[in-house]
Amino acid sequence: MDVAVTALDPTDPVGTEHAYKIKAACTAADMPDFPPTCREFFFGNLRHPWPGDQPRYALAHLDGVPVGLLEIELPQLENTDNAPIDIYVLPEFQRRGVGRFMFEHALDVVRGLGRKRVFGMTVTALPDGPPRPEPGTRFAQAMGMKSALVDVRRRLDTTSLDEAGLDRLLTASWQHAEGYSAVRWYGAAPQEYLDDVAYLDSRLLSDAPMGDLDWEPDKTDAARVRAIEAARDARGRRAYHAGVVHDASGRLVAWTTIDVNASQRWHAFQQITLVEPTHRGHRLGTIVKIENLRHAMAGEPELRAIDTWNAAENQHMIAINEAIGFRARDGWHNWQLNL
Repeated sequence: MDVAVTALDPTDPVGTEHAYKIKAACTAADMPDFPPTCREFFFGNLRHPWPGDQPRYALAHLDGVPVGLLEIELPQLENTDNAPIDIYVLPEFQRRGVGRFMFEHALDVVRGLGRKRVFGMTVTALPDGPPRPEPGTRFAQAMGMKSALVDVRRRLDTTSLDEAGLDRLLTASWQHAEGYSAVRWYGAAPQEYLDDVAYLDSRLLSDAPMGDLDWEPDKTDAARVRAIEAARDARGRRAYHAGVVHDASGRLVAWTTIDVNASQRWHAFQQITLVEPTHRGHRLGTIVKIENLRHAMAGEPELRAIDTWNAAENQHMIAINEAIGFRARDGWHNWQLNL
């Protein structure tokens, strides 16, 4: 058995096609309820990295056959000691040492760049959820990684929404939000809210539970918001936003996003939800989530499912999501290895 791990040029049409097929096959095998891997998003991600990241990629060949994909994120603005990695091995070629070769290759790259920590993620089954493969967890443990934070994915079935219940929840929430107004937009943030969006985005990791992860929040500014929007557009993602404005100050003090891949009109991801700390206690998180859910559903008539992730200990946001109708599907372990 001959395993070779070689760098992948994101502009190489043959190599990147192998990479796409490997990732798509692994996702389909491990997460059959997930949407198929979106081609436009995958290739857009290769060619248009998120601002502040300089990722590297590699293919693993077993006896000359491409069977594995390695992705290494290399943050350049914050977290410059850190390097998240993802490893994919075609199901029929697993348990042959390919994953270990890629992991060791990743460590060589990361150490060579002076990084001090690597991160990874694996999915596990919940007691009342669908089955999930266990090899990823066993592999992370065998590589010496430690579980630093557990997230739970929840899914909303939009075909069975309790619309009357949502109306009652929204009405009750607005009774606590006198002096605030809801706003919606699609795509890029309106210029009048740009600085507030940047501020709220920068609070995400400082406000959310992070467990034992050694990860610092991004210092997002208006320029980075625009760069993120450009990268998102290059990947073909459609983004729906809702916010709440504090009438007296005109400031956007709550914000949430749902986005949809180019090729998957039936599926969306519930992304960031933030409320500025001094404006909490007015149920603004519930308001923006319901407002944006209806915003996205109006714009995406084929939408049937929305996935979101929360730290298992984030009981406040979990309570909001479950009141809307999200239900737990599986657990996601965030692994960390200090080098």
